[in-house]
Amino acid sequence: MCGLAGVLDFAKSRSSDDLSRIVEAMGDAVRHRGPDEGGQWVDAEAGIAIAHRRLSIQDLSEAGRQPMVSSSGRYVLAYNGEIYNSRDLRKELKGSFRGLSDTETLLEALSEWGVSKTLPRLVGMFAFALWDREQRTLTLARDRMGIKPLYWGRQGERVFFASELKSLFAHPNFQASVDRAALSDLVSFNYVSGPQSIFADVSQLEPGCFVRIDADTNALMTRYWDVCEAYAHGQENRLKRSDAEILEQFDDLLKEAVRGRMVSDVSIGTFLSGGVDSSIITAVMQGMSSSPVKTFTIGFGEGEFNEANHAREIAKHLGTDHHELQVSSSDALDVIPKLSSMYCEPFADSSQIPTHLVSEMARRNVTVALSGDGGDEVFAGYNRHLAGHEMWSRMSGVPVPLRQCLAKLLKFPSHMFYDRLATLLPERRRPSQMGDKMMKFAGLMGSVTLDDFYAQVVRSWNNEKGIVINGHESLSWMDNISRAAVVSGPVERMQVMDMLTYLSGDILTKVDRASMAVGLEARVPLLDHRIVEFSASLPMNMKIRDGQTKWLLRRVLDNYVPRELIERPKQGFAVPLGDWLRGPLRDWAEDLLSEKSLTDAGLFHAAPVRKKWLRHLKGQHHEHHDLWSILMAQDWWRRWMSQSHGGE
Repeated sequence: MCGLAGVLDFAKSRSSDDLSRIVEAMGDAVRHRGPDEGGQWVDAEAGIAIAHRRLSIQDLSEAGRQPMVSSSGRYVLAYNGEIYNSRDLRKELKGSFRGLSDTETLLEALSEWGVSKTLPRLVGMFAFALWDREQRTLTLARDRMGIKPLYWGRQGERVFFASELKSLFAHPNFQASVDRAALSDLVSFNYVSGPQSIFADVSQLEPGCFVRIDADTNALMTRYWDVCEAYAHGQENRLKRSDAEILEQFDDLLKEAVRGRMVSDVSIGTFLSGGVDSSIITAVMQGMSSSPVKTFTIGFGEGEFNEANHAREIAKHLGTDHHELQVSSSDALDVIPKLSSMYCEPFADSSQIPTHLVSEMARRNVTVALSGDGGDEVFAGYNRHLAGHEMWSRMSGVPVPLRQCLAKLLKFPSHMFYDRLATLLPERRRPSQMGDKMMKFAGLMGSVTLDDFYAQVVRSWNNEKGIVINGHESLSWMDNISRAAVVSGPVERMQVMDMLTYLSGDILTKVDRASMAVGLEARVPLLDHRIVEFSASLPMNMKIRDGQTKWLLRRVLDNYVPRELIERPKQGFAVPLGDWLRGPLRDWAEDLLSEKSLTDAGLFHAAPVRKKWLRHLKGQHHEHHDLWSILMAQDWWRRWMSQSHGGE
């Protein structure tokens, strides 16, 4: 795993020494992604400069250094990721190899077969920049699911590209201007939805895409793989086999995916939370290992947030070399000042805190860790896939005008009215956060289409236009949702919408930044594109059956772990954020949410933010998730924008 950065200057306005100095600084900005060594490649005559930071995983020798020049001398590659079928690809390539790295495999494949023919043959996670010295074209590419990040953008005569936005700040000509639609996204969903970024002139390269920029400054985007098409094709070609046959086929496919991700010249382990997804990855890996697999989990003292005991029982059953860290609130709070540097665009999923802590612990023992991320999206594991589908099925049968009228009636009383109403019920039957739940239900009731319903389910703050100064709805998020229209069936449609938005924008961003901040490579077997395509062809009853989500994953896991160790309510990584904001984080939050701080940043209208903050302090509403997005944006602005680039 590595980091890359660079610039293509069409004006060719800088000397070789200047370009080398600048691109070295851009690379150093992502040193944490590749702490082992760095390198640059510069051609001032062509205006191109590429930097690379290396985290040595395969072929630790000099033969794996980057940027790497092809054996023909024509191509230069900077690459971040892993190609798991590297050995198989080598058998098909004609040239001789200097080393054993998958970087060289990728480079020679691109050189021999070309970009458009190589990308569909790759099994892995990757983002790369390829310079063609003969044609003077730059190609940027990203893996199918968006596991590895890559940003790019053009300002004037320059094209910038980097694994993380912080590299762009290292270029003296980069101008940072906040995209108000992206900021609205953050408030609505707690992350910035691709392909936009927090900056107006910079985009995230979309998953499954590559862009070629030629000498005439033209940029041509090509989509070489599409999860929407994969699901549409899967629905037209459903697997027609028995349960036993499908279970056996998936077990084999999963083993192949895990086996490929176990290839490493450095130490390797797994994250183990005790849930279905991480348990099945750990179980399969342990089944193929000759020694105990190193497993890692953390727990919090607060009981409702602590899954460490479940992970411990599963680790004991599987016989892993288990590592557990019980963290205090002070341990977690120590992470918060680092978040704005770790996430160089504002990001507000609070599970970023425990994800970083478990990555930090794992890095003390291993350099690579497998995770179970993606299981919920690929195998329909979220509540919205089950309860949401059932709710929509019932609601959609009611005429839209009647539903919208009911929604308005439900929204008429205040949050406080519903909260007070709840106190009239017996304590054992009293719902928590009744005001919030009724407002959420009213929003769902008013939905006209499944897309509207989905947006209401996943949306955090429903009044982003009234919060963000000059805010407006994000076309990026809506475009992603509309792309899923080719997929029929409400559950599978929601799965695809999850993969286009939440998976790449939130889950994978969180894991990548949290792990890379400590130089740990995280690998995600359940997002092997072959597994995604397999899932797309499954009958729905292989995902949801008898009121249970992820049915197929659970039945395969039965082969490894007793069911009683797994079957319990879903928890996930969570932190007691609401209590912290009223307690040890209160001064920090009050500083960022003061009227002066809000006015200085110019991102949010102060009045509604202050109102929400004061209500939270009084314990009237459980609005800490809404406030977290504001806090992360404010802290980000203070770290990255207030001094070096003077806001906008």
